[in-house]
Amino acid sequence: MPTAAHTSFNIKASFFEPLSLAPSRPPSIRVNGRLVPGARQDTAGRFWAFRIAGLEPDTEYTLQLTHGKDGTALCDPWPLRTLPSPEASPGHLRVATYTCAGGPNFSIPPSLFNPFKTVDYRRRLFDRILAHEPDLVIANGDHVYFDLPMMDGILAHPLEPLFGPFLREVVAAFDREEAVLGTPNEIGLTTVADDQIASIYGVRFRSTPVFFITDDHDYFENDDATPERVTFPPDSFHASLRNALQRLYFPEFIAADDLPADLPGRITRGAIPLSTHFGRVRYGDLFSGLLYDCGGFLSLGDGAGLVPPTVESWLLDETRREDTKHLVHFPSHPMGFTSGKWREWYPDLLESDGSLVEAIRVDENGGKYKWQVGWWEQHQRRLAALGAQQRRKALVVSGDLHALGAVRIETSGALALHQNPVYSILAGPIGVGDLGWPSRARGVEARIPTELSAASLLELKERNGFTLLEFDRDATRIETHGCGPEYSTPSDLQLDRALELEIA
Repeated sequence: MPTAAHTSFNIKASFFEPLSLAPSRPPSIRVNGRLVPGARQDTAGRFWAFRIAGLEPDTEYTLQLTHGKDGTALCDPWPLRTLPSPEASPGHLRVATYTCAGGPNFSIPPSLFNPFKTVDYRRRLFDRILAHEPDLVIANGDHVYFDLPMMDGILAHPLEPLFGPFLREVVAAFDREEAVLGTPNEIGLTTVADDQIASIYGVRFRSTPVFFITDDHDYFENDDATPERVTFPPDSFHASLRNALQRLYFPEFIAADDLPADLPGRITRGAIPLSTHFGRVRYGDLFSGLLYDCGGFLSLGDGAGLVPPTVESWLLDETRREDTKHLVHFPSHPMGFTSGKWREWYPDLLESDGSLVEAIRVDENGGKYKWQVGWWEQHQRRLAALGAQQRRKALVVSGDLHALGAVRIETSGALALHQNPVYSILAGPIGVGDLGWPSRARGVEARIPTELSAASLLELKERNGFTLLEFDRDATRIETHGCGPEYSTPSDLQLDRALELEIA
């Protein structure tokens, strides 16, 4: 699984069996005659990272994975291209984006139990994305679904001996008193993520840079808040699970030289500076995408935010800079939509029929336990910066919500955006089964928040699918592709173009 910048690659690879741990014989990648050794990421030697620096911008390289002193090839060579330099002026870029590709591959027949689509279904949908030949892909959150309280309950259920055979290949128990790596928890983690990530992606994306943003379920939690339990910010064990998941399975962002040094998650591995939770993908002077996790550093109380102040300042600075033709915010949590959940920018609390709870104005928290008005204030500052752009249209493409949808935000509270309204797109989920739609799981469909005045461009559709973004020097074209509502086998997967929109 690769990601790329204009002079470097960051590649993660996993193997069915451990490879040699001898320093003289690690797996390596050959790049134009140069051999780059892998860095082991796990205890056993199944997971390796390859950080390749010193490359030329906008250049296709042929990579070869080898192992051992004799350089035995482990697979066929494959191509991978660096991105254009920040000073370049490319004419075109195609970005594919989606959310919620995770979920256990239960062997129970879908007609009986269908919380997630099968691995075959998700692979087929990935193949449909790749058929559009995107230059890069943004996978926005919820790469696994394995919320520990729910799974602990399943494993302790009296009927577990009956349905256990359907679960044991995809379910594991975790000990919160132990570290994640170097303990039985590591085997549990790889059991879950081999099923939900490795088996689905395979090597499909090895020639397409993928940028992975994480969200609540990647911490092995749901974003809940009750008097008994508040799940975010994550405790140290859940944060460690998320970090180990990334360390083993998907690449960190390659940090640009101008990425602030005090941004949470900044690390260096070899010659490449990396960032774990927050990053930017830049494609010459054509496009800049700001990628950010809205859960891992969530805060409560004074100065509350879904991202820390240092991250917010960076987002605002990048938005105001206007040094690329196009800018897109990619938050893990949606803007312009509410489903009445706790960890939202908005105070809306919805009844199961979708109506607004009348007590919403009782206090500034909207009746939601532990909801923070600082989240709304942070939302307003970002929308103001987006709408104040002089040379660019304002665009946000979000993850998390199990739906396709699009709105044009014209006012937000007291903030008027008529001069440059904010277009907000729901990227579309990959693997949601019949039981996973909000209208089924929570009894409520998402809606436009009360505080917003927004025109609906695509009525909310509870469908799996993805979004394509086409950028040229003068315009952005947006297409959302959705699957039919019925359960589809891989052979009869049908897609329709739900939205076609041009912003110029």
